[in-house]
Amino acid sequence: MVAGMVGCGGNAGGGVQRGASDTTCDGKIDGPTYITVWFHGAPDPRDPSVSERDTLEEQVAAFNRSQREVRVRLVTLPRGDYNRQVRAAAASGSLPDVLDLDGPYLYNYAWSGKLKPLGSCVPQRLLGDLLPSIRGQGTYAGRLWGLGTFDSGLGLYVRPSVLRKVGARLPTDPGDAWSAAEFTDILHRLRRAGYRRPLDLKLNYLSSTPEWAAYGFAPAVWSAGGDLVDRHDYRKADGVMNGSEAVEALTTIQHWVSDGLVDPNRDDAAFVKRRSPISWVGHWLYPSYSEALLGDLAIVPLPDFGRGTVTGMGSWQWGITANTTDGDAAWRFLEFLLQPQQVRRMSTANGGIPATVSVARSSETFGPGGAEHLFLQQLQDGIARPRPQTPAYPAITAAFGTAVREIFAGRPVKPALDAAANRVDEDLDAHQGYPAPEP
Repeated sequence: MVAGMVGCGGNAGGGVQRGASDTTCDGKIDGPTYITVWFHGAPDPRDPSVSERDTLEEQVAAFNRSQREVRVRLVTLPRGDYNRQVRAAAASGSLPDVLDLDGPYLYNYAWSGKLKPLGSCVPQRLLGDLLPSIRGQGTYAGRLWGLGTFDSGLGLYVRPSVLRKVGARLPTDPGDAWSAAEFTDILHRLRRAGYRRPLDLKLNYLSSTPEWAAYGFAPAVWSAGGDLVDRHDYRKADGVMNGSEAVEALTTIQHWVSDGLVDPNRDDAAFVKRRSPISWVGHWLYPSYSEALLGDLAIVPLPDFGRGTVTGMGSWQWGITANTTDGDAAWRFLEFLLQPQQVRRMSTANGGIPATVSVARSSETFGPGGAEHLFLQQLQDGIARPRPQTPAYPAITAAFGTAVREIFAGRPVKPALDAAANRVDEDLDAHQGYPAPEP
């Protein structure tokens, strides 16, 4: 996501520089060429990644049938262990030709020389059709290193019938989001109406999906005017991750939890079983929620903590590794996955927001008037914000995730964030601030 970037020379619009050293693609394939592709799998049949895996297997078979110059061998690794196996392969020099990467982890691999830039591969017409968030997510130090075929977004799923009963208004667009104070008041009204724990924050994700802390709750920090690291040069977290804005935002959410307004959601069903009429989560649950709520469902923006509503973005994306001997062969496969038919096919399978503007706007669910149009609107209108575009991201998400779990368990907010910021700064110091690679 879970799954989707400004900084380090890139921006949400792409800002792609080709650079003299970008020779990944020269327009020729010395075929027939065989390439190996790694993909994150899913051990649980209920996981959306199962549909992604099945669809990708079909796409690989279709690609191999469509031409004779390139043959793809797909390797699916367990999702829960995927990032560890990728790190181990990177350390041993045994990465495949094409790698599936969870969004913000790409920057560390690009910085350490494990990936090849894609600027010489991507045609301008395709670059122009990609969502700005897709271009931004894959950009680091001014160059494009990865591309996804779908993106992500957060919102509040609500039951309009219940909100009407307590006299709560229904926001109509990101500019009309509830303030944090208004949202808190609505939660208390819902409790008085009989909903003991009216809010689902997907607390169960915190133990099963470590990235949920940063993806799910950094937007509250951003909305308050804070951040997880100083994005001017990405060399310091102290004073930012533990700044007053971050403390205020997470204190508000901590109060929701400590006041008993948040369902622990141990069965992952607080919303569909109608215990909680509001669920703070992403696009991937629209199919199951819409089926369970039978028309009593709407998606509204996350609360405004002071500087406007903000949502997360970014998801899994593809990169060409430095191990490949023929970048054009690897790109041939990625270009196939980015064809309109294939983008639409994957979006249908996993519920992700199509990566290209043309496909997204023509979608019945994400296009104008569609039930999930808010997610596309947030990506196109700058409401979505990337997680920090820095090789230090693994350290940032680990430290912030620990802090969020401690805060929701009752630890005072400022000390928890102080400790997290200190851990990030230790990592930054140990790597001399991760100086950007030469262009």
